[in-house]
Amino acid sequence: MTSKFEKYHQLRNQVDQLSEQLSGLHQNHMACKKGCDLCCMDYDVFPIEYEAMKEALQNKQVDMQKSIDGSCIFLKDHMCQIYEQRPIICRTHGLPLLFMNDEQWELSACELNFTEFDDEDFTTENTFPLDKFNSKLFLLNQVFLKENNLSYSEFDLIPIHNLKD
Repeated sequence: MTSKFEKYHQLRNQVDQLSEQLSGLHQNHMACKKGCDLCCMDYDVFPIEYEAMKEALQNKQVDMQKSIDGSCIFLKDHMCQIYEQRPIICRTHGLPLLFMNDEQWELSACELNFTEFDDEDFTTENTFPLDKFNSKLFLLNQVFLKENNLSYSEFDLIPIHNLKD
């Protein structure tokens, strides 16, 4: 029997593989380490991710924190309590992200990383193609909603802090 989240987990694994590859490629510029939580926020995620996290956490003891200033409820003592179940957006943090914004390509990277790196040195080969993976996630979410007859719309995003309810 296959899990209703199998394709989502496959996509998550692809994100992890590329993220690991890019982390290795940029290791001299990455300041990310255990305890760094600058990017740990109360993100909104598609229903497929929300439901996958909800299912994965249903039998786990997690001390959910109150979201302070938009911080993630799973952040405790500067550590992610759900690291293995974290959403895709959290799996790409710190990396140079390439995406389309207002009809032009935009590059985004953590302010702690790439402090001595020229923007012209970024290429499609050494950045994370955010739009590509977000499109795949959007399409998976559409199928997931139809197959599971859920009342969300394909454009709904759910705040992670709703998992606390």
